[in-house]
Amino acid sequence: MSKTEESLSRVYTINLGKAWLTPMYRRTDRVMNMVREFAIKNMKSDEVKIDQDLGRHIWARGKTNPPRKVRVKMVKDEDDIVTVSLYEEAVETEEEKEEKEDTKKGKGRSKKAKKDESKDKNKT
Repeated sequence: MSKTEESLSRVYTINLGKAWLTPMYRRTDRVMNMVREFAIKNMKSDEVKIDQDLGRHIWARGKTNPPRKVRVKMVKDEDDIVTVSLYEEAVETEEEKEEKEDTKKGKGRSKKAKKDESKDKNKT
């Protein structure tokens, strides 16, 4: 096995609670630096790029109230550049779960289809 693989990918949960020790008007700036420092330390690379979606997620609540924890995916490519992005699992909504249960039981149609049919009947 060679030392340089095509790409190295890892998922981390970063605890950002120490950002609350800094003044309120610098918290989100500190969180961005903490994410960068965490990537440098754990992926052993000096070049780190933070994805726009992750930046938007951190900045969503403003400069004084960043998230306490963030789940990220770090990918290190051949050039030793680490890309840090927001990790999103496939999360099902309650409606999707109910639809799956209905189809397993053999009821056939979903609630959404039933609502659409009732609306069509009311229009005529």
